[in-house]
Amino acid sequence: MQEAADLFGRAVAANPGDAFAHIKRGNALEELKRLDKALASYEQAARIEPGLAEAHCNRGNVLKELGRLDEALAGYEHAIKLEPGYAEAYSNRGTVLQELRRIDEALASYDRAIRLEPGNPHTYYNSGTALHALKKLDEAIVRYDQAIELAPDYAVAFNNRGNALKELGRLEEALLSFERAITLQPGNAEAYSNRGNALEELKRPDEALASYEQAMRLAPGLEYLRGAWLHAKAMLCDWEGVENHVAGLLASIENGEKASLPFAVLAFTSSLRLQKLATETWVNDTHPLRAGLPAIPKRPGRGKIRVGYFSADFHDHATMYLMAGLFERHDREKFEIFAFSFGPDRNDGMRKRVVAAVDEFIDIRSQSDKDVAQRSRQMEIDIAVDLKGFTQDSRAGIFAHGAAPLQVSYLGYPGTMAAGYIDYLIADKTLIPEESEEHYSERIAYLPGSYQVNDASRRIADKVFSRAELGLPETGFVFCCFNNSYKIGPGTFDVWMRMLKRVEGSVLWLLQDNATAANNLRKEAVRRGIAAERLVFAMRLPQAEHLARHRAADLCVDTLPYCAHTTASDALWAGLPVLTCTAESFASRVAASLLNAIDLPELIATTEDEYEALAIELAAHPERLGEIRKKLERNRLIAPLFDTGLFARHIEAAFAQMYENYQAGLPPGRVFVT
Repeated sequence: MQEAADLFGRAVAANPGDAFAHIKRGNALEELKRLDKALASYEQAARIEPGLAEAHCNRGNVLKELGRLDEALAGYEHAIKLEPGYAEAYSNRGTVLQELRRIDEALASYDRAIRLEPGNPHTYYNSGTALHALKKLDEAIVRYDQAIELAPDYAVAFNNRGNALKELGRLEEALLSFERAITLQPGNAEAYSNRGNALEELKRPDEALASYEQAMRLAPGLEYLRGAWLHAKAMLCDWEGVENHVAGLLASIENGEKASLPFAVLAFTSSLRLQKLATETWVNDTHPLRAGLPAIPKRPGRGKIRVGYFSADFHDHATMYLMAGLFERHDREKFEIFAFSFGPDRNDGMRKRVVAAVDEFIDIRSQSDKDVAQRSRQMEIDIAVDLKGFTQDSRAGIFAHGAAPLQVSYLGYPGTMAAGYIDYLIADKTLIPEESEEHYSERIAYLPGSYQVNDASRRIADKVFSRAELGLPETGFVFCCFNNSYKIGPGTFDVWMRMLKRVEGSVLWLLQDNATAANNLRKEAVRRGIAAERLVFAMRLPQAEHLARHRAADLCVDTLPYCAHTTASDALWAGLPVLTCTAESFASRVAASLLNAIDLPELIATTEDEYEALAIELAAHPERLGEIRKKLERNRLIAPLFDTGLFARHIEAAFAQMYENYQAGLPPGRVFVT
């Protein structure tokens, strides 16, 4: 290529008025990434022959690479004006419009290019990416397939096709598509990373980790890969070199690198500052404020406030176990309640319960973020509540476009969304002390008691499990933790093993997320001088039976820095005391919030030493633990934590304050509900 550039340079020197020689020299320089010189060559060609569309199109290509997108767009449009049938200019114009997040216009530009040149696989692929961005996933797959039909070795098309299939929940097909991409392009780190994502959702964590590790070998700096890899290791309780790996991840976050999705960071540090930095990086990269829709005009107040809840989890899911009762108890004299669903329609009992409880249930799976925001505006939703944040299947882009005048983060994501378009975060004084507010981009809406809603109608099975059928010893103290395996880190595990050493005959009862994690934890126990059989693993059960088996445990012990959330509610609802330890982050303080709301502050430790000592003391003094159990049983049905109707009044009061503030023309401000 360098020889070509030199030869074209000699041609230009010999005949400075040859516009095509300047273009060819520009092409070679562009391949060599000498972009400023390439740009100069194209501009010289355009000066020599102002009507030469190719010069303006190629100039646009370089400007696009230089990040000068508006100038690039002007270059393509000038080329099209000169040559209306210029398919390449239309296709390239589409890529710039897509980078400018003007997706509908990009799609129209691709469609025009396809009509002009139906045999170009790259335009079909680009059209697929635009449809993908608009959440028109079935149409996107058709376009990817058309690109592949024209170019059967199109690895990148197979990769993106896999992503679309994964978003549709067609995970096995997605996996095949990623594997085809890898076969065609064995050095494609992104395809390995995406394959890891699909395997993780398929509950094949060992294979997921192997796929992430191959991606790490190929491209250790691939965006957001390091966090995904570490999260996969945490799922398997694979702690080899974990301290150094976590330190490296946090240093990358500190440097503003695209190192991890926000959710994964919650289990690796309790630092609010670092969590916010990671989230800001993610938001600015993937979900910045959108300018596609105009500002929402101020609407006069009405008799009822319209609240829209947005989630992928309106089915048999932990979020709905907590939320369903709230939907049923909202005050319909003051509120209209809408559910916007972008998750699967499993037609299960929980889905039917939610559909029956709300005023309108809207399935928005196949609609783009912009279209959903527009629809929410047309329905005059006053308060849009994001129940996902940055957890799996979230769609923050809806809120980036502005779905309502007031936008609220609640329940799904235990931290700041670091997004200027989210006005409020619902919390309580335990979760976010006032001195911590600086680490949250949202204004805080403080509820009394706990921020966490609970459904007091959740059924606990009548079945009484024997210790034997649960795999527990007939005698001895049972410490219990049913948190996900990625929350169990070596620090927490060290404390647990010291507890087992001090409490003779005790066992630790854990939930088996996967067999590898269980085996790794047994090995880690042996390394710490604890017999492997003192770790007992429980398999997943239907919800009512899962709650019932808590009765076989003596004390639920929590993890740090990502503590029990729904699992703490489960234990308390089942009558099992929960011992927790708080740190700085929201994610580390949820169990403490629940305990305060049920009047059991004596089970909240503030240091690991205090946590360990209290666990050992309670195991050694069954009479004291018995008193706590009796207190929990008394408070279960009278304290605020499980009073769903009372909680509904509290969150409605918060919504009302937000709305009154808005109607008064004031910016979002701190909300207190008494």
